[in-house]
Amino acid sequence: MSSLAFLVTELQSLASETRRKHPEIREAAEKSLAILRTSPEQATANLASDGPQSEDLLKPVFMGCATKNAKVVAISLGSLQRLIALKAVPQSAFSRIISTMSDAMSQGVDIQLKILQTLLSLVTNFPEVHGSLLGDPATVLALNREWFGRSQALLLCFKLQESRIAVVSSTAAATLRQLVMFVVDKMVEEDKKDVEAPEGTLEEVNLPNGTTKALGPSAKDAFAVFEDLCLLANSEKPNFLKLDYLHKTFALELIESVLTNYYIPFRKHTELTLLLQHHLCPLLLKALSERPVFPLVLRCTRVVFLLLKQFSGELQTEAEVFLMLLIKIISDDSEGNQDSHYTSRPQWMRVLAMEIMRGLCSDAELMRNVWDCYDGQDSGSKVFSTLITALNRLITEKPALLGVGSQMFGVGVPNEAVSSSGSAGSSYGDVGGMAGMVANAASATVSGVVGMMGSSAGLSLQNSAMKLQCIDQLDKADAPPIPESYIYLLAVQCLISLCEGFAAFSAPLYSSIVVQKPRAAGEAVVRAPPALDFDSLPPDEPSTKQLRIVRDIIESGWPALLAALSFVIATNLSDELFVDVLASYQAMTNVSGMLGLTTPRDAFFTSLSKFAVPSRVVLSVDSYHEPQTPRSASTLTENLGLVGPAQPPGLSERNMACLKVLISSAMFLAGSLGESWFGILEAMQNADYVLTARNTQQGTPSKQRMSLSGSGRSVSGSGGVTSSMSQGTAVSSVPPPSSSGSHTHPLLSDLDTETMLNAMQRLFDASKNLEDGAFKYFVDALCRLSGEMVGMQTESKMLDVIAEGDDDETLAGSTSGGPRTSISGTLSPHGSTLSVDKLHRRRLSGIHIPRARTGDFGINRLGGVALLNIHRLIYRPPEVAWDTTTTHLLSIIRLAIAPHSIRLQAARVLDDILIIVPRNLSNTGELQAQVQKRVLEVLAQQVMPEAYAPASSTSTSIELRRMGLETLHQILQASGHTLVIGWEIIFSMLESVCRPPTLGRASSFESIPSSPAASPTKPRPASLGLGLGHPSDKNYTTLIKIAFQSLTLVCDSVQLLSPEHLRLCISTLGQFGRQVETNIALTAAASLLWSVSDAIQAKRKDVEQEPEYSALWMFLLLEVLGLCTDERPEVRDGAIQTLFRTMQLYGATLSLETWDECIWKVTFPLIESLTSEIRRRAGMAVGMDSAEEHAWDESKTLAFHSIGSIFHDFLSSKIIHLESFFKAWEAFVMHIQESVLLDNRNISSPALRCLEKAVKASSASVPEHNTKVGEIWQKVWEMIDHVGEAILKKNTNQVSATGETALPKPFTQDSLVAFVDVIQCTRNVSRAIEGVEWPLDRLTRLVAILKGVLTYPYSPDYRPDIDVLPPVQMVVMSTVAGIDLSAPGTPSLVMRDLSEYATLPFLAAFDVPPNPKSQTPQKRITYIALAKKTMPTLVDLCLEFKNRLEIYTDGTLEAVLSAYSIPVKLKYDCPAPSKFGKDQPLWKTATTSFLRIVKECAPQIKAFSDEISDDRLEGIWRQVIDIFRGGILADCAAAESFPLHVQEEEENFDLALIAALEIDVVPHLGDRRLPDSIVTQLAKVLAQGSRLYDSDYGVFDHSRSRTPDLPQVSTGKTSPTAQKSVKVDIETHQGHGSTDPGALLPRERFSYWCFDLLFLVCSDLTKDQEDSRRRLAALSLPALVNRCKTTLVGYVADEALRGNLPFPRAREDELLYVLRKLLELRLWSGSLWAALSTDPTAYCVEQPAAEASTPSLLIADAVKRSSVAHLFHFYSVLCEIVSIPRKTPSTWIPANSVSSIGSVSSNVNGRSHDQPAESDNVSSGGVNGDYGHDHHMTHLDARVLARNCLKVIGKEMGVS
Repeated sequence: MSSLAFLVTELQSLASETRRKHPEIREAAEKSLAILRTSPEQATANLASDGPQSEDLLKPVFMGCATKNAKVVAISLGSLQRLIALKAVPQSAFSRIISTMSDAMSQGVDIQLKILQTLLSLVTNFPEVHGSLLGDPATVLALNREWFGRSQALLLCFKLQESRIAVVSSTAAATLRQLVMFVVDKMVEEDKKDVEAPEGTLEEVNLPNGTTKALGPSAKDAFAVFEDLCLLANSEKPNFLKLDYLHKTFALELIESVLTNYYIPFRKHTELTLLLQHHLCPLLLKALSERPVFPLVLRCTRVVFLLLKQFSGELQTEAEVFLMLLIKIISDDSEGNQDSHYTSRPQWMRVLAMEIMRGLCSDAELMRNVWDCYDGQDSGSKVFSTLITALNRLITEKPALLGVGSQMFGVGVPNEAVSSSGSAGSSYGDVGGMAGMVANAASATVSGVVGMMGSSAGLSLQNSAMKLQCIDQLDKADAPPIPESYIYLLAVQCLISLCEGFAAFSAPLYSSIVVQKPRAAGEAVVRAPPALDFDSLPPDEPSTKQLRIVRDIIESGWPALLAALSFVIATNLSDELFVDVLASYQAMTNVSGMLGLTTPRDAFFTSLSKFAVPSRVVLSVDSYHEPQTPRSASTLTENLGLVGPAQPPGLSERNMACLKVLISSAMFLAGSLGESWFGILEAMQNADYVLTARNTQQGTPSKQRMSLSGSGRSVSGSGGVTSSMSQGTAVSSVPPPSSSGSHTHPLLSDLDTETMLNAMQRLFDASKNLEDGAFKYFVDALCRLSGEMVGMQTESKMLDVIAEGDDDETLAGSTSGGPRTSISGTLSPHGSTLSVDKLHRRRLSGIHIPRARTGDFGINRLGGVALLNIHRLIYRPPEVAWDTTTTHLLSIIRLAIAPHSIRLQAARVLDDILIIVPRNLSNTGELQAQVQKRVLEVLAQQVMPEAYAPASSTSTSIELRRMGLETLHQILQASGHTLVIGWEIIFSMLESVCRPPTLGRASSFESIPSSPAASPTKPRPASLGLGLGHPSDKNYTTLIKIAFQSLTLVCDSVQLLSPEHLRLCISTLGQFGRQVETNIALTAAASLLWSVSDAIQAKRKDVEQEPEYSALWMFLLLEVLGLCTDERPEVRDGAIQTLFRTMQLYGATLSLETWDECIWKVTFPLIESLTSEIRRRAGMAVGMDSAEEHAWDESKTLAFHSIGSIFHDFLSSKIIHLESFFKAWEAFVMHIQESVLLDNRNISSPALRCLEKAVKASSASVPEHNTKVGEIWQKVWEMIDHVGEAILKKNTNQVSATGETALPKPFTQDSLVAFVDVIQCTRNVSRAIEGVEWPLDRLTRLVAILKGVLTYPYSPDYRPDIDVLPPVQMVVMSTVAGIDLSAPGTPSLVMRDLSEYATLPFLAAFDVPPNPKSQTPQKRITYIALAKKTMPTLVDLCLEFKNRLEIYTDGTLEAVLSAYSIPVKLKYDCPAPSKFGKDQPLWKTATTSFLRIVKECAPQIKAFSDEISDDRLEGIWRQVIDIFRGGILADCAAAESFPLHVQEEEENFDLALIAALEIDVVPHLGDRRLPDSIVTQLAKVLAQGSRLYDSDYGVFDHSRSRTPDLPQVSTGKTSPTAQKSVKVDIETHQGHGSTDPGALLPRERFSYWCFDLLFLVCSDLTKDQEDSRRRLAALSLPALVNRCKTTLVGYVADEALRGNLPFPRAREDELLYVLRKLLELRLWSGSLWAALSTDPTAYCVEQPAAEASTPSLLIADAVKRSSVAHLFHFYSVLCEIVSIPRKTPSTWIPANSVSSIGSVSSNVNGRSHDQPAESDNVSSGGVNGDYGHDHHMTHLDARVLARNCLKVIGKEMGVS
């Protein structure tokens, strides 16, 4: 809703409320409503302009306020508020409105609050209210007998503010504040208007200084109001507000509000500033000087704070007075009496002053202005200095209250050491001047009061601070309780604010001026800037002036600041305060450094160092010993209330924080520290010692030396170094973080030992950012520190020697070669020896090195710094860093009396530098040679013995030489290719370690002629060898190894050497080759000769230099040849490699004559010599040990390998062109053959590989040299035949009775693989030449050899052959697969051979005899993988060549089928097909393969039947039936343990056998060329496979029944005996029944499948090939009859015994199945007659006419010729079943299953017969099988089926 709508609502409410008691008001209200409704806009416009209707609109409001009805007054005031909000009140009505509100003030609280709201709205919405309307009273009216007058706006608020009702008073006070603010706001708005006010509006006012000034209305109002407030606060009569009295506190609050929000306008208006100067300041000084009253002093101090903060420039004198007054208040306690209970001022007043001072100190600009105004002036008062002094005195006022920070003195240090900490101040005497004095004073202060402090006291924000600071507690009439330590917390915060203010101002300016200054093109970024140079700054810049002020402040006040901070940081501070104090330390240090204040900077660094690494911690680390018992004697400490050191001495968390700040500040000021680096590095050394001391204390002395400040030797990159300084467990005790906050301050985080050590490392890493001058200071400081440390150790060592009673002579001898003056002259930076006083001083400083500290911190860090600044060592003048560093390190290395570890450490550091310098040296001409020479000369002083004192044979000297040689090796490794100078120095260093060759060894080289050019033409430096010290063999070996590594690198860069240097190199190699002590070096020497040869040959291309380099190369070859038969295998092998590599590399450039000499004078003699040597050693009485024998074998192996490479590379291009080639090839092959047959088997394989390479190489000469190549492979075939004969012998007496191995030794698998590879290679060459396959006789011999290789049983290194083919089997199969099968006879040959391979897993598998020397499990050769590979391969071959007659006539097919017979019969007894995989079982693979062959080959057998002999045809089908018999009757008991679904899958797989029988075998088995026995065998197999029980109910079990099998007639005609045998004699079986349920055989469905096929074979269902099927039915019918008789007769016999005992389900199903099948079966006419005859084959198609003499015989003959003759045969049994009195078996089956006999193969569901059946819905053929989903069921009953059979019989006889 709009304000107008609200107004209408209010007027309606007013009319309604006054309807009865005040009708005149109602009428006026209704009139106003009518006016508003008529024209709202016109009405509001009339009101604002004091129009004609304004009186009518305002009348109801004034009339309502005039009533004494509170409700009506409230409604009227509400309407008035709406009018004011609409600004619809004319200015002429303001006075009347204020008068009306004054009259209504007595109405109550609600009305008074409404008046205040209306009044505020009136004044703020109508800025025109000025002068009298604002505050001049017009009338007087009594109010509650206390208030008089009708006041205007402000007066009205003042009166209401004095109400006793709290809500009214507070609301009035708030309203008054807003009105006063509004008054000043109007003045601000008036000032913003640029146009000058009209003269009529300006009014003259009298100023406090007696002058006048014309002010605008708003400015006059603001002046008048503020002046009255000041007067009222001073209890004076106001000029503008006609008030008699106003509370001083409220007046001061209003003044504070105005000054807080409008200090900027006050600065602009001089009249207002005069009010501050003449009224307010005297008022405040008076109030603060009188008797202190908390509310008044509180508000006065708040106003003073505003004056100082905002008007210190305008009120300089007043500000000075106020500041000094505050400082006096702060210092009051310290200046008072000694009685602590007496204070001249209350404590709360000091606290208020300190809170004000804290706020002032946080304003850095104000503090700078204070200094500039007072302290900076010569005649001014020292306000700032006085303040710092007062703060310092205040902080140290009550040390016991602040406590002691126990962490600041370390952990694990005995308490009695506290008193000694004060004496540690002497350690900072080096700082010099005022810094040292102040640091000592600060240390003395801390140590002096430490005993007075309590551990329970302290400062913290939680316990010392107030929840609400005292200055903000305006609602308190009395001072609140103040913590005793609060004032000291405020003092600390003042110090912190001052320090942070200096840094916050100076750091950005310093960064912008020095770091981020504009740079010229190409000028590098300043990373370590120097201190600020004020002379270079523009003097007129304000920032320059401010920086000078900061510099002056610190220069003057740093002693007091340092004293205060050093005291505070040692007290018991909370983490938050400690961090702030520490940050102040950092700020002061950094600002001092930035501004170039050396003395205060060093003083702060010194103090920080003291707190970072307390000297007593360093002293305690040396004397600390691990406690021997769990508890030590702690009675004394417990009684004294102290805590003994329960842990090793170390640094606390706060020490770590101080160390962190020290490092940070040092890194920040690194560019300007100069000589001050020494003190910082000293602190770093002590920190490193303490942090790494635990590992030293816990380790052995040798480990201590290695772990303490050790310099690593690992050099990485182009200038980096990896330090191996110990990073062990820190000895500091870091308390858990405070629970007050989850976030740790950055200064208190990452304080673990490793992080701190890394931070220290970063400090040294920052040296790379230093300018050259600063860097020189840094390095000098490091060398000075190191020199003092080493000098101290040397002095300590010498003093120990004297103390032990050694005479001066001993001491002099120990220092000979290194006089004592070298310690001072070289190591001490001051050029004088270390006195006892100096040693004492160093010990007090904590950097002395007792026996536990054996490494040198300075040396270690010097190395790291040098490596980081490697560019300075190279490209800067030597005096910058190189001379200082190397001279210092060499002096330590040469100092014989220096500790062993220090000398080694110096050597490591020097070596690292010497390694890195050449690596980072660019090709800069003259500089390159200078730097390289410098490096090598320095290194030679370390390596060459003449550079040492006579005591060069000591272990330390040897170790130093070894390190120097290692350095030389690394220099050559990284930078040898860049060396342009110094090769003579290098070879001199290398030869210095060689011994002269012994006479015995030298004699072995007598045969090697010396080259005339072997001696160098240039004199070489004399080499002293090692004769001076006579080192031990171990040291000699070590030096030889290291030196030879360097020689190896020289040879790698030998192409850079001149001829003279090459001669030196070859000579040096010869010397190393004659050093018999080091086999590794000798082996490398032999190999290096090849690299030298390579370099020589490369330079032979130059025609001018060819003679000179040819002589060098020939000399090198003679050196190599002499080493080829060396006793040492390494030398021997290396020489052989060098020799043949040389020939191979340069063979293409050799002439044929040279090649002829190489073949006959080098190659073959080498083989012969190696062979004779092996034979000779084998025939010796003692013989060779296995290692020596193996070494000679390896040498010969290497020779063969090399010869093979030579033949491979040069046979076609060089060797084959020799005139003696045939003779050479024959000799070569004979060498190979002898090696294969007679040498150890580890030589056979390389020899054969050598031959293989040669044969392969001959193929490249096929077109041009067919005759020679043909000779090549013929000779190789002869060799193959001889070796194959040895393999085929398979001599079982390989090992004699004595256990000695006889020749030939067993062939290894590798040698057999190589042998077969030679065969393949030979065949490839032969076929490439002749283009045809080998003749059959040679192939037959080849296949025999391959089989011998495959089945070789004596190899010692068989490999697993289950999952994959081992190499031998793989190459044999590959060779067989490579035979060309297009030639006649080859398919049969290969297939027969592969058939034998397929049977190997079952016939030839064997266990390898275990090796007694090996713990490996026994192996077994299984040939399983071979069989898995061969079986499918045979199928492919049979299918490929099935149209070839020869595979049927020569027995190949029989051989192939016989290969599958074994796994099919074994079935589950076959070996596992895989060890790790899931391959198909072997019997399944065999079954699948067999069925494929039968399917494809059976039609071909029939097609070739006329050409296949009867014997061969019979053999094929007999083999087929035999395999089917094995598959059907195989033992499947193992499958019973399988899961049911797996059993079903296995059974379905076997269905393929039945289907294949039906489809592929049965149609062909009736061939009359096949004997009856084969055909009958099939029926017997099916009958036996159809058995359901282990014992067929006594019919086949002759122990249970004497009934014979079905008889046969002996003649073609039916005999009387045969006629009688047609009837089954049931009576003979009834007495032999049994109640035993029997053992049910597994795989019931498979039995029914066999039964189904048997019925199918005997039925006339299939009409094709009738003659063949009639013969098969006639021969199979007896088996079917006997099988059915078993079921029927057994049931009848057992039923008589069992009575009502039910039969097993399987017996009932079988009975119903047999009856149903018999009922459905229809025979071929005469089948039963032929089956019972003597020759079923003859009578199967046509039977002779009946010759019966009697009707019964005639009927019997006719019955046997019937298609249901089988029912007549079982007539008696059927009658018995029909006549059984009890219930017979019955069941329900689907109607569609009651059908005639069908094909068994239909159960495969359309699959090919050779695929296993896996579907679950395969019909079982049984009664209860799965017949699909037909829901039409038929009931079957045994009696009904038997009756139906009898009906069929009757129908057949014509009686039914």
